[in-house]
Amino acid sequence: MAKSKMTSKQFAQSKRKRRQWITFVRMCRYGVNNFSRNAWLTVAATAVMTITLLIVFATLAARNTLATTVDDIKDKVDMSIYLKTDVEKKDVDTITTSLRKLETVTGVSYVSPQDARAAFAEQNSKNSEALSALNEASNKFSGTVRVKLVDINDTDELASFVKNNKTVQQNIDPNREPSFAGERKSAIEGIAKSVVFADRVGIIATIIFVVISSLIVFNTIRMAIFNRKDEIEMMKLVGADKGFIRGPFIVEAVVYGFIAAVIATVLGVSGLYWLKDRLISGVQVEPTLNFVMTYIGFVLLGMIMLGALIGVVSSLLATRRYLKI
Repeated sequence: MAKSKMTSKQFAQSKRKRRQWITFVRMCRYGVNNFSRNAWLTVAATAVMTITLLIVFATLAARNTLATTVDDIKDKVDMSIYLKTDVEKKDVDTITTSLRKLETVTGVSYVSPQDARAAFAEQNSKNSEALSALNEASNKFSGTVRVKLVDINDTDELASFVKNNKTVQQNIDPNREPSFAGERKSAIEGIAKSVVFADRVGIIATIIFVVISSLIVFNTIRMAIFNRKDEIEMMKLVGADKGFIRGPFIVEAVVYGFIAAVIATVLGVSGLYWLKDRLISGVQVEPTLNFVMTYIGFVLLGMIMLGALIGVVSSLLATRRYLKI
């Protein structure tokens, strides 16, 4: 008897799940059909959502590219401390060892006057005037201690070391002040400000287009509701569930988001490929492009989810306001 009751209960649950599945499939079919009913409104909603998602993609890609470029430039910038030409090796070792113990220092290297002269000659090997001046010059190159910092904007500890360390003060070149990045530091700070500015502009543009896209989807769903007013009233009279009436409109909005996400992702990736060899030297687009292509599935999924979210929210607001269910 108990076994018979359990079987009946399981059968009822199975029947209910089957009915729910059939209802879901019907909502999806009606929603896809609705997508093609109003061609111009559909194109407008999809186009604006595509622009919105493309701006989101471009904002994130630009931010990552600028951040990567700044990090690359920072890695190439070092602080130079110029020493006398006759500094002894033991003093150089003492200075470099002490510098490595500083918390803000990540690397220290020393370029001797002889190496500096050889490097200058190699860099200007095709410049006869520079080589002639080098051979005729009586003054020698300074020894240079190159220091890499964790943060090139934080030079306080290094400046204090140079000022207070006796060995440095005894051997520092009196004719040349430590560089502490000089103009290069200003360039880095300028790029960093550009990153912040680009972030803010991108966020503002994204918000504006998300609002515009949501309004267009909202109005598209509203027009669809008005066009199907008699059909919706008939569904209400025969006792159709609220979710069944609302479902096709939500599916329609999700289709907008899906198509827009695919188009925006394709355009975004194509844009990165196009920009890769056209931007000024030093702008690191390739790491961003490699990241996107490595995780292209996740990128596309994220774009689809964002597009679907915009569509669903707009659709829910429209159906709640105009369906009166």
